[in-house]
Amino acid sequence: MAEVAGLCGLQDSPPGAAAMALHARVEGITPRVLEQALAADRTLVRTWAMRGAPYVVPTVDLPVFTTGVLPVDEDARTNLIVGVKPALEHLPGGLDDYVAATSDAVREVLSGQRLEVNELGRQVAERVEPTLPKHARRLWNAEGPYAKGQPLGEGIVHFCIRILTLQQILCFAPRRGRTAPFVLLSEWLDGIPQLAGGEARRELVTRFLRAYGPSTPAGLAGWLGVAVADTPAWWELVTDDIVLVDVDGSHRWLLTEDLSTLEASQDDTLEGVRFLPPSDPFLRLSDKEVLVPDLAQQRQLWRPLHSPGALLVNGDVVGTWRERKKKSSRLDITVEPFNPLPSVAHTAIEDAAHTLAHVRGTTKVTVAFGESYQAPQ
Repeated sequence: MAEVAGLCGLQDSPPGAAAMALHARVEGITPRVLEQALAADRTLVRTWAMRGAPYVVPTVDLPVFTTGVLPVDEDARTNLIVGVKPALEHLPGGLDDYVAATSDAVREVLSGQRLEVNELGRQVAERVEPTLPKHARRLWNAEGPYAKGQPLGEGIVHFCIRILTLQQILCFAPRRGRTAPFVLLSEWLDGIPQLAGGEARRELVTRFLRAYGPSTPAGLAGWLGVAVADTPAWWELVTDDIVLVDVDGSHRWLLTEDLSTLEASQDDTLEGVRFLPPSDPFLRLSDKEVLVPDLAQQRQLWRPLHSPGALLVNGDVVGTWRERKKKSSRLDITVEPFNPLPSVAHTAIEDAAHTLAHVRGTTKVTVAFGESYQAPQ
């Protein structure tokens, strides 16, 4: 389980996505197994990582997905935290100033307790406000653009918390219902794994190329959530370890040690059905046409908002799926195949849905095919 999570991390949004991604790759994954690893054994940890998204990663690899993601300068850090720039334009100082002020307050507020982000943001913002110049306090307490009724200062604190997570000051504690409280990392782990910034960034790029190579700095930027102009801080650390290859007339880079694997004949076929969540690592490949050649089908799968999951049959993306969990603890799954599927695939999909239901915390499941789908006669 840790080996799978450590390749490139498992995004855990929407909630439960990491468990579904693990279930698609490892036998025997249940909510109890994952909770044991996150809460009891603490061999896995949930943290904000790439693109400011929540991820589940191995505890031993925590520096790779925190220190390794943290940009090296303030401009790049501001680029990573999408949405913070407009707020900072109205206040004195830059992002690093508010991160430093927030850091002290977070340690005070979270000491000995766990708080969800809104309550944490409120209490921290109250402590930061007196440290600001008088003319900035009015703006700090005025309603900001991020949520109705939310003061601008609280919104900025929410952004700063993402940087503090990458600085290994806090992480997510186990979920409480629909909320994900934060806890001080020093209180959550007996010892915090450490890795120097350069080593952590180099290892992060190595894992990116192992999972998604051949690729480019632009591909890395999209995966990390930074500007392409910021990528040299990562990419230049692996220039001695990569080789240029041609992919359909386009130049890409690959880890030199992986070249023989790329050139070898790939005869292994992934058998069976997998329900991949929308944020599954498999779907983060920048070359979408490799997974789904048809442009119209790509648009069905990768949407600007509320993307569905991918239905994988014998290693191929053959359609999309969505779930809805009823209050009666029944999981309803709607499948939208791109093309007609043989009846044997229908049976395999229903069987796979029942195993997925256990991961989603229920034993009851229904599978329906979309209204537009025409099954073969």
